[in-house]
Amino acid sequence: MLIRVGHERSLQMDLMLAGWMSFIAGALNAVGFLIAGSFTANMTGNISMFVEHLADRDTILALSFAGLVLTFIIGATFAALVIQTGEARGVRSIYGWVTAMEAAILIALGAAFLIGPAWAEETHLVIVLSFVMGLQNAMTTMISKARVRTTHASGMATDLGIEIAALMGRGQDRSDTLAKFKLHSLTLFSFAIGGLGGVFGYLWVSNWLFVISGAMLVVIALPTLLLRD
Repeated sequence: MLIRVGHERSLQMDLMLAGWMSFIAGALNAVGFLIAGSFTANMTGNISMFVEHLADRDTILALSFAGLVLTFIIGATFAALVIQTGEARGVRSIYGWVTAMEAAILIALGAAFLIGPAWAEETHLVIVLSFVMGLQNAMTTMISKARVRTTHASGMATDLGIEIAALMGRGQDRSDTLAKFKLHSLTLFSFAIGGLGGVFGYLWVSNWLFVISGAMLVVIALPTLLLRD
């Protein structure tokens, strides 16, 4: 699932990638909002909040939302640089390593909050999660050549609407459109189910949710990491 890139990937590979990664992204996004009232995957919302608070002259709060957007961009930039370096050196498992980095960050985050002070959750959680979401979205975008974007729900919803209209039309080749419809539908569904699971999961196991999410990513990355480059 994390070896083949772009046109080498099958629809099944993209569906598996979108399903699992969107589920995790939805869970983390929901937990970030539950704990701190901020989205970590929804940069459109954060930019809107930045403008709103700036208009209200609440500069500090406005800058906090701008900071989440910047952190998301930094995470995406970091992932892209690592992937570009790995591809230049012929490291076929580079996407697995980036996924493992995301897993390590989440496990470390969960461990830190399990043993650290409670105030650290709201202060630092959304910053780390925004970085992680930027990292994940860049990884899925690059490996699929932009077919899979696990945190970009608004774009997927737009594409889904276009595909529904195309499927309702006549005299068109629907095979490619149907494949995209399946992919974007699964992405949105998994993101929503992940959000629901994240909320109930956090209420049940608290900060262990981050460790569990990291462990899921380890399972996803491990088959790739065990391959020889």
